[in-house]
Amino acid sequence: MAFPHIDLLYSASGLGVGFLVGLTGVGGGSLMTPLLVLLFGIHPATAVGTDLLYAAATKTAGTLVHGLKGSVDWRITGRLAAGSVPAAAITLYFLHRHGMTSPDTGRLIQLILGVALLITAVSLVFRPQLARLAYRKGQGRAERPARTTALTVLTGAILGVLVSITSVGAGAIGVTFLLLLYPRLATVCIVGSDVAHAVPLTLIAGAGHWMLGSVDWALLLSLLVGSIPGIAIGSMLSSKAPETVLRYLLAATLILVGAKLVFS
Repeated sequence: MAFPHIDLLYSASGLGVGFLVGLTGVGGGSLMTPLLVLLFGIHPATAVGTDLLYAAATKTAGTLVHGLKGSVDWRITGRLAAGSVPAAAITLYFLHRHGMTSPDTGRLIQLILGVALLITAVSLVFRPQLARLAYRKGQGRAERPARTTALTVLTGAILGVLVSITSVGAGAIGVTFLLLLYPRLATVCIVGSDVAHAVPLTLIAGAGHWMLGSVDWALLLSLLVGSIPGIAIGSMLSSKAPETVLRYLLAATLILVGAKLVFS
């Protein structure tokens, strides 16, 4: 088999997206998938499938870092996966039944992707307020482990459907849900648990897209060549970046892109 050709334009895009992911912590799917669809004209199913395996590779590196730091609550990760993995499998089955590369499926993916980006933007803007509200309510409320576990599994199922269709949701949306469900848990553990959960989810969803023929391996390799150093550089500079300004700027960008995908 011939070695896949590396396209430097895609690698440059991967570098830029990787840099922003490292800088802001926002999932690459929120940035990479719409970039591939709108700028490069790639079919939404191929963009999603390729981005899922791209995310699995980058999230694995992030999980190793969080695991070594001890900032992963594996119980939460397991609960999320208990909902997301079956939901992803069922979603991929329905996508297969309707034809992955048909125009109707492409339009459906594009529409849901746009909505997911708008939800991600809202979660970015209001995450600090939601976290403070959840913390205050959590202080005066007795813990209900069974209810929290059930809601975590349900959250995983929602993310499984969303990520399988759009590759968006495992980052900003997942973290926002977890902040509401586990207000007493340190934010770094929330983020670490969410990143760890994204690995099996994106890997299984990406493998499903691969089996359905919606993964471009040359594109994937080109993106990884740029994004891996981009994430490393962004992560090193993240402590010096104006977090609030970046968060609002990113949210505004996602709103514009999401609206474009929904109404185009």
